[in-house]
Amino acid sequence: MDRQIDETDAALLAALAEDARASVAALARRLGIARTTVQARIERLESRGVIAGYTLRTGARMRPALRATVLVSIEPRSGPAVLARLKALPGVEAAHTTSGRVDMILEVVADTTEALDRTLDRIGEVQGVKSSESLIHLSTKIDRR
Repeated sequence: MDRQIDETDAALLAALAEDARASVAALARRLGIARTTVQARIERLESRGVIAGYTLRTGARMRPALRATVLVSIEPRSGPAVLARLKALPGVEAAHTTSGRVDMILEVVADTTEALDRTLDRIGEVQGVKSSESLIHLSTKIDRR
């Protein structure tokens, strides 16, 4: 965490994480500080890149029905080419490089098992992918996003 964030900034960030649509006046009341102070702090946090933006979190009804984590091992020096091909697959929501026994972790979504199967097949067909292991998400027990 940024070392130049004080307790008030941390409280403000926590309040915005709970409800990014909260008005400046409501945030000021919650934190017990002036509205102008809240506005100034938000602007400072935005300009410093601490707050990168505001977003919408969709409910479970709008999310794809299936999610999977895919562990991928790739050939040496093929990372950029593999990543470029994975970007073209709409079911791949995120790709993370890792340390350990695999080289990448992919977050994959699909609306049907058939669509998920096709995406997993396409990942395995990418030139430079040595192997992949799919972990289908069954239920979410904790979600802090």
